[in-house]
Amino acid sequence: MSAKPRAALAALALSLGGCEGPQNMLDSSGPQADTIEGLWWVMLTVTSAVWFLVVAAMLVAIWRRRVRAEALELSGEPKPHRRERSLGIAVAASVGLTVAILFAFTIYSFVLERRVFAAPPKDALEIQVTGHQWWWQVRYVHKDPSKIVETANEIHIPVGQKVTVRLSSPDVIHSFWVPNLHGKRDLIPGQEAIFWIEADRPGSYRGQCAEFCGWQHAHMSFWVHAEEPEAFQAWLEQQRRPAPEPPDDLTRRGRDIFVTGPCAMCHAISGTTASARFGPDLTHLASRTTIAAGTLPNTRGHLAAWIADPQSYKPGNRMPPTFLPPADMQALLAYLETLR
Repeated sequence: MSAKPRAALAALALSLGGCEGPQNMLDSSGPQADTIEGLWWVMLTVTSAVWFLVVAAMLVAIWRRRVRAEALELSGEPKPHRRERSLGIAVAASVGLTVAILFAFTIYSFVLERRVFAAPPKDALEIQVTGHQWWWQVRYVHKDPSKIVETANEIHIPVGQKVTVRLSSPDVIHSFWVPNLHGKRDLIPGQEAIFWIEADRPGSYRGQCAEFCGWQHAHMSFWVHAEEPEAFQAWLEQQRRPAPEPPDDLTRRGRDIFVTGPCAMCHAISGTTASARFGPDLTHLASRTTIAAGTLPNTRGHLAAWIADPQSYKPGNRMPPTFLPPADMQALLAYLETLR
């Protein structure tokens, strides 16, 4: 298929799916997604050809039925046995061809599945992704505990390198899906799923939970940012640093409000006394593009609204409203904006 029809079909599929952002399995950006896309195109081509053949056979049958009916009115002497024998042969051939196509699809998909979900290489970058109701915890594993990085709802990977992903869930079944990079992979409580992803070009790819996991299932998305190795390494080193010291009195007041208030009961910020693990780690919150697992853009106004009344944006989530005087809210926001 040429590039223009392929791009048109990809755009149509994206619009019909109602996805936000570049989330499209027909625009593969990695080897596994490319394999899955290839299977889709093969199945679309074969099934389309079968459909056209069936429609053509139906039209031919209608036309021949009309011609024979007119001939019988003239001769009055049908010859059913030969026609029935021909029809039987055609039906048997059609059934046999259908069975053969189904077997071919089964074998082809099995072989591709083995390739897509092959064991990850031992020397690959390793991350742990934990699905919670309703956000994603991401940890970059390292032998040195001081170099472990934790973030939330955003995954950064180097272009052209395989990344081992270890999936787990502490509550219900979730499903990790980045259509541009890989197929769906379930997170089942009590089990660990291991696979690998790879991006062959830089870009930001939207992912989501693809298994209904509760009230806010639709608001459980994340982003995978594929970067050049040098840019990824710089991001990783920056994430390993503790939160910067507040630069002025306003942000120092904001830090004190955070560590002595209800925020510290659920969240952690390295370099401070806040070390809770119930909610996302906020050490580098300001460097993220969204908050609330992709529900809102990470701007000052949205962050203030989320802190004040998260239930109005994501009903049923585990974060309670935080009531602060306006001056304290502004100080807290100023401090959170320094967390880059």
